[in-house]
Amino acid sequence: MTYLAITALVFGYLLGSIPFGLLLTRAAGLGDVRSIGSGNIGATNVLRTGNKKLAAATLLLDALKGTAAVLVAGHYGAEFGLYAGFGAFLGHLFPIWLGFKGGKGVATYLGVLIGLVWQVALIFAAVWLVMAILFRYSSLAALTAAVIVPIALWFVATPAIAGLFAVMSAILFFKHRANISRLMAGTEGRIGAKG
Repeated sequence: MTYLAITALVFGYLLGSIPFGLLLTRAAGLGDVRSIGSGNIGATNVLRTGNKKLAAATLLLDALKGTAAVLVAGHYGAEFGLYAGFGAFLGHLFPIWLGFKGGKGVATYLGVLIGLVWQVALIFAAVWLVMAILFRYSSLAALTAAVIVPIALWFVATPAIAGLFAVMSAILFFKHRANISRLMAGTEGRIGAKG
Protein backbone atom coordinates (compact mmCIF):
# COMPACT_ATOMS: atom_id res chain seq x y z
CA MET A 1 0.00 0.00 0.00
CA THR A 2 1.42 3.37 -1.02
CA TYR A 3 1.69 6.50 1.08
CA LEU A 4 -1.18 8.10 -0.88
CA ALA A 5 -3.37 5.02 -0.40
CA ILE A 6 -2.76 5.11 3.37
CA THR A 7 -3.46 8.84 3.40
CA ALA A 8 -6.75 8.27 1.53
CA LEU A 9 -7.75 5.51 3.96
CA VAL A 10 -6.99 7.67 7.00
CA PHE A 11 -8.73 10.70 5.48
CA GLY A 12 -11.82 8.59 4.81
CA TYR A 13 -11.71 7.11 8.30
CA LEU A 14 -11.57 10.52 9.99
CA LEU A 15 -14.41 11.84 7.85
CA GLY A 16 -16.49 8.73 8.43
CA SER A 17 -15.92 8.82 12.18
CA ILE A 18 -17.91 12.06 12.65
CA PRO A 19 -20.94 10.85 14.72
CA PHE A 20 -23.65 13.03 13.19
CA GLY A 21 -26.54 11.18 14.88
CA LEU A 22 -25.04 11.82 18.31
CA LEU A 23 -24.11 15.43 17.54
CA LEU A 24 -27.51 16.32 16.08
CA THR A 25 -29.58 14.79 18.89
CA ARG A 26 -27.44 16.49 21.53
CA ALA A 27 -27.68 19.83 19.72
CA ALA A 28 -31.47 19.42 19.60
CA GLY A 29 -31.58 18.86 23.36
CA LEU A 30 -32.61 15.21 23.06
CA GLY A 31 -29.67 13.87 25.06
CA ASP A 32 -27.50 10.93 24.10
CA VAL A 33 -29.09 8.84 21.34
CA ARG A 34 -27.03 5.90 22.56
CA SER A 35 -29.27 5.70 25.65
CA ILE A 36 -32.43 4.82 23.68
CA GLY A 37 -33.59 2.03 21.41
CA SER A 38 -30.74 0.02 19.99
CA GLY A 39 -28.12 2.38 21.42
CA ASN A 40 -26.96 3.01 17.86
CA ILE A 41 -25.88 6.43 16.54
CA GLY A 42 -27.47 5.95 13.11
CA ALA A 43 -30.60 7.37 11.51
CA THR A 44 -32.89 4.45 12.39
CA ASN A 45 -32.22 4.92 16.09
CA VAL A 46 -32.42 8.72 15.81
CA LEU A 47 -35.91 8.15 14.36
CA ARG A 48 -36.83 6.46 17.66
CA THR A 49 -36.56 9.89 19.32
CA GLY A 50 -39.68 10.77 17.33
CA ASN A 51 -37.87 13.50 15.42
CA LYS A 52 -38.16 12.65 11.73
CA LYS A 53 -36.24 15.72 10.59
CA LEU A 54 -33.24 14.81 12.74
CA ALA A 55 -33.36 11.24 11.49
CA ALA A 56 -33.44 12.45 7.88
CA ALA A 57 -30.54 14.84 8.54
CA THR A 58 -28.55 12.02 10.15
CA LEU A 59 -29.20 9.75 7.17
CA LEU A 60 -28.15 12.46 4.74
CA LEU A 61 -24.98 13.46 6.60
CA ASP A 62 -23.89 9.88 7.25
CA ALA A 63 -24.30 9.15 3.55
CA LEU A 64 -22.55 12.35 2.49
CA LYS A 65 -19.41 11.56 4.45
CA GLY A 66 -19.04 8.39 2.37
CA THR A 67 -19.69 10.22 -0.88
CA ALA A 68 -17.38 13.09 0.03
CA ALA A 69 -14.54 10.72 0.95
CA VAL A 70 -14.80 8.99 -2.44
CA LEU A 71 -15.03 12.18 -4.49
CA VAL A 72 -12.26 14.09 -2.72
CA ALA A 73 -9.74 11.24 -2.69
CA GLY A 74 -10.86 10.04 -6.12
CA HIS A 75 -9.69 13.36 -7.53
CA TYR A 76 -6.15 12.02 -7.10
CA GLY A 77 -6.92 8.65 -8.68
CA ALA A 78 -9.84 6.21 -8.81
CA GLU A 79 -8.11 3.71 -6.53
CA PHE A 80 -7.74 6.37 -3.82
CA GLY A 81 -11.49 6.89 -3.91
CA LEU A 82 -11.89 3.20 -3.08
CA TYR A 83 -9.53 3.44 -0.12
CA ALA A 84 -11.17 6.59 1.20
CA GLY A 85 -14.66 5.15 0.79
CA PHE A 86 -13.70 2.03 2.70
CA GLY A 87 -12.05 4.21 5.33
CA ALA A 88 -15.23 6.28 5.73
CA PHE A 89 -17.27 3.11 6.15
CA LEU A 90 -14.88 1.80 8.82
CA GLY A 91 -14.79 5.20 10.51
CA HIS A 92 -18.56 5.21 10.89
CA LEU A 93 -18.54 1.69 12.29
CA PHE A 94 -15.56 2.14 14.60
CA PRO A 95 -15.08 5.86 15.45
CA ILE A 96 -12.07 6.48 17.65
CA TRP A 97 -13.95 9.29 19.44
CA LEU A 98 -16.61 6.88 20.75
CA GLY A 99 -14.39 4.03 21.84
CA PHE A 100 -14.74 2.40 18.41
CA LYS A 101 -18.50 1.90 19.00
CA GLY A 102 -20.28 3.52 16.09
CA GLY A 103 -23.21 2.93 13.79
CA LYS A 104 -24.05 -0.03 11.61
CA GLY A 105 -22.88 1.60 8.41
CA VAL A 106 -25.88 1.43 6.08
CA ALA A 107 -26.08 5.14 5.21
CA THR A 108 -22.32 5.45 4.79
CA TYR A 109 -22.29 2.27 2.67
CA LEU A 110 -24.90 3.93 0.45
CA GLY A 111 -22.91 7.16 0.35
CA VAL A 112 -19.77 5.35 -0.80
CA LEU A 113 -21.85 3.59 -3.45
CA ILE A 114 -23.24 6.93 -4.66
CA GLY A 115 -19.70 8.24 -5.02
CA LEU A 116 -18.50 5.23 -6.99
CA VAL A 117 -21.45 3.88 -9.01
CA TRP A 118 -24.53 6.02 -8.45
CA GLN A 119 -26.67 3.88 -10.74
CA VAL A 120 -26.32 0.90 -8.41
CA ALA A 121 -27.06 3.20 -5.47
CA LEU A 122 -30.48 3.68 -7.05
CA ILE A 123 -30.92 -0.10 -7.05
CA PHE A 124 -29.95 -0.20 -3.36
CA ALA A 125 -32.47 2.54 -2.56
CA ALA A 126 -35.25 0.85 -4.55
CA VAL A 127 -34.68 -2.54 -2.90
CA TRP A 128 -34.49 -0.92 0.56
CA LEU A 129 -37.70 1.04 -0.03
CA VAL A 130 -39.69 -1.94 -1.30
CA MET A 131 -38.56 -4.16 1.57
CA ALA A 132 -39.17 -1.41 4.15
CA ILE A 133 -42.70 -0.80 2.85
CA LEU A 134 -43.50 -4.51 2.75
CA PHE A 135 -42.03 -5.56 6.09
CA ARG A 136 -41.26 -2.32 8.03
CA TYR A 137 -37.89 -3.63 9.22
CA SER A 138 -35.00 -1.30 8.43
CA SER A 139 -32.43 -4.02 9.10
CA LEU A 140 -34.08 -6.53 6.77
CA ALA A 141 -34.38 -3.90 4.04
CA ALA A 142 -30.71 -2.93 4.36
CA LEU A 143 -29.43 -6.49 4.43
CA THR A 144 -31.48 -7.47 1.39
CA ALA A 145 -30.12 -4.48 -0.53
CA ALA A 146 -26.59 -5.34 0.62
CA VAL A 147 -26.93 -8.78 -0.96
CA ILE A 148 -28.10 -7.31 -4.28
CA VAL A 149 -25.42 -4.60 -4.57
CA PRO A 150 -22.25 -6.73 -5.04
CA ILE A 151 -24.09 -8.89 -7.57
CA ALA A 152 -25.20 -5.83 -9.55
CA LEU A 153 -21.72 -4.33 -9.35
CA TRP A 154 -20.20 -7.51 -10.74
CA PHE A 155 -22.01 -6.79 -14.00
CA VAL A 156 -21.60 -3.01 -14.26
CA ALA A 157 -18.42 -2.03 -12.38
CA THR A 158 -14.81 -3.08 -11.99
CA PRO A 159 -13.87 -6.24 -10.06
CA ALA A 160 -12.21 -3.98 -7.45
CA ILE A 161 -15.46 -2.12 -6.75
CA ALA A 162 -17.53 -5.31 -6.71
CA GLY A 163 -14.99 -6.91 -4.37
CA LEU A 164 -14.98 -3.89 -2.07
CA PHE A 165 -18.75 -4.03 -1.70
CA ALA A 166 -18.72 -7.78 -1.17
CA VAL A 167 -16.44 -7.13 1.82
CA MET A 168 -18.54 -4.19 3.01
CA SER A 169 -21.73 -6.23 2.72
CA ALA A 170 -20.18 -9.01 4.78
CA ILE A 171 -19.24 -6.45 7.44
CA LEU A 172 -22.82 -5.09 7.38
CA PHE A 173 -24.12 -8.59 8.08
CA PHE A 174 -21.64 -8.95 10.94
CA LYS A 175 -22.70 -5.60 12.43
CA HIS A 176 -26.35 -6.62 12.10
CA ARG A 177 -25.97 -10.03 13.74
CA ALA A 178 -28.11 -8.99 16.73
CA ASN A 179 -30.77 -7.67 14.34
CA ILE A 180 -30.70 -10.95 12.44
CA SER A 181 -31.24 -12.86 15.69
CA ARG A 182 -34.18 -10.58 16.58
CA LEU A 183 -35.65 -10.92 13.10
CA MET A 184 -35.54 -14.70 13.45
CA ALA A 185 -37.13 -14.46 16.91
CA GLY A 186 -39.79 -11.98 15.75
CA THR A 187 -38.66 -9.31 18.22
CA GLU A 188 -36.96 -6.84 15.89
CA GLY A 189 -38.22 -3.25 16.20
CA ARG A 190 -40.18 -1.91 13.25
CA ILE A 191 -39.50 1.36 11.44
CA GLY A 192 -40.99 4.28 13.34
CA ALA A 193 -41.41 2.41 16.63
CA LYS A 194 -40.16 4.23 19.72
CA GLY A 195 -38.09 2.70 22.49
